[in-house]
Amino acid sequence: MPAKQDAVALLKADHRKVEDLFEKFEKAKGSERKQSLATQICTELTVHAIIEEEILYPASKGEVENDLLDESYVEHDGAKVLIAEISAGSPDDEFYDAKVKVLSEMIKHHVKEEERPGEGLFAQLRKAGADLVELGERLKVRKQQLMAEFKNAELPPPETRSFTGHELVQSKPLEATA
Repeated sequence: MPAKQDAVALLKADHRKVEDLFEKFEKAKGSERKQSLATQICTELTVHAIIEEEILYPASKGEVENDLLDESYVEHDGAKVLIAEISAGSPDDEFYDAKVKVLSEMIKHHVKEEERPGEGLFAQLRKAGADLVELGERLKVRKQQLMAEFKNAELPPPETRSFTGHELVQSKPLEATA
């Protein structure tokens, strides 16, 4: 029987996988390849956000700095908006590559905050004595459920905790206003 993976190891493995997918996207040529990579990125990030918000963050409440948790939720919500835009779009759309690039930068920042030695979310959980093996098992089971659910299916619309649903208006492209 394989050794149990703790929560930090599982989440860091997810981080590395998505970083690799973003790198591949940046080098990709052709709409089909970009679309395939973007779909993988969006699926991985959607599942990752759900397991963190359903399991990791509630378990972190009272164990880590509240500001860090609040920022994590807001960062997830910002990423979810871009994920929804990318999922609904095509590499032939205006701003598509820019949306993937900005999503990549947002995720890099978020990962840095979670993984920061000594003071990041993961370090604070370790210091608090959280049962990271038990959390890892719960994350793993939920991740497997979600990956099976989303396989060959559209991603669900984003649920945001910190965004209040402002109505957005699409403006004209810059060259049309000049």
